[in-house]
Amino acid sequence: MKFNLSSTRYGMIAVLAFILTACDQSQSSKELLVSTPLVSAVSLTPEALTVRDTLSGRVAPVRIAEIRAQIGGIVQEKLFDQGSDVKAGQPLYQINPAPFLAEVDSATAALKRAELSLAHSQKQIVRLNSLLNSNSISRQVYDDEVFKRDQALAEVAQARATLARRKLDLTFATVEAPISGRIDQTLVSEGALVSSTDSSPMARIQQIDQVYLDLRRPASSLESLQKALTKQGVEDGLLVSVLRSNGEPYDLKGYIVFSGISVDAGTGDVLLRVLIDNSGQQLLPGMFVQAKVDRSYYDKALMLPQQAIVRFEGQSQVWVIDENSQVRLIPVELGELVDRYYRLKAGVMAGQKIVVEGMDRLVNGMEVRVQEWTSNKSVSAIAH
Repeated sequence: MKFNLSSTRYGMIAVLAFILTACDQSQSSKELLVSTPLVSAVSLTPEALTVRDTLSGRVAPVRIAEIRAQIGGIVQEKLFDQGSDVKAGQPLYQINPAPFLAEVDSATAALKRAELSLAHSQKQIVRLNSLLNSNSISRQVYDDEVFKRDQALAEVAQARATLARRKLDLTFATVEAPISGRIDQTLVSEGALVSSTDSSPMARIQQIDQVYLDLRRPASSLESLQKALTKQGVEDGLLVSVLRSNGEPYDLKGYIVFSGISVDAGTGDVLLRVLIDNSGQQLLPGMFVQAKVDRSYYDKALMLPQQAIVRFEGQSQVWVIDENSQVRLIPVELGELVDRYYRLKAGVMAGQKIVVEGMDRLVNGMEVRVQEWTSNKSVSAIAH
């Protein structure tokens, strides 16, 4: 049998050419795959967002009462334990009542004398009235006696008022608590002379079953705060969380009291007064604490990781991936930054894919390979 060497040679050449062509195509596919950038992207999904600020402030009592003497005298006895809780009307100090008892007795005697004088004058009016009817006395005599009776009436009224004042002074000899709360140390001791004109009080009572927390924030945030209050409900107020020194919240409820807001003309800050139920007396006046305050609330916020923002010449931009897996750079308007996430105010829509990582080599119109970007974002920290 004879082989056709020419045919065999041509066949081998054809096979070799096929193999080389396949290798070139495989190499081209690999180069194309390598030249298409791989990016990580997220799809914008609306979510509820509450923006909170952490502010510092000091605790103040709801009410402070300075205990002062309303009369002058010597303190005989202190009737409370320093640092204890007292009730409104509870006796705190006893001022020597002897001088006031004597004045009460004197005023009582003066009233009795005035009443006797009035009774005598009234009897005289009755007797002179019958004489006047029989023309036994002149009209002038009768009118003079009427004047004396009216004068006696005024003296009785004055004597009664004096007696009431003396009894009141006697009552003031026992100094009582005007409000319920915790009383501080006594500032006077037994034997001290006190008076109503003293510059310093005898003691102080602070009501701390409820306390105020005074916080400060820029006045520019007041509008968003009021919008948040409107969404929450005016009658409920905005809930405030009070933090311990380690950052953990107290088991306390606090609400912003808007009647306590004022703007500092020097700093431009807004004073937020928060009313806190402090029945457990965990907060004491003067304590420096931090609190988380709701600033604004959004029903459908579009959140984007901070690293997805491209800044160029003062403008914020993002890479958007279209349905053809091509990217384009568009400007956006940013809102609040919360836990390294920006709220997008304008420029994008829900459902769009935004490049988060792998944007270094991107140019407008370039085709990209897309993979889902994953994060360790704590949703509860920024939204609920």
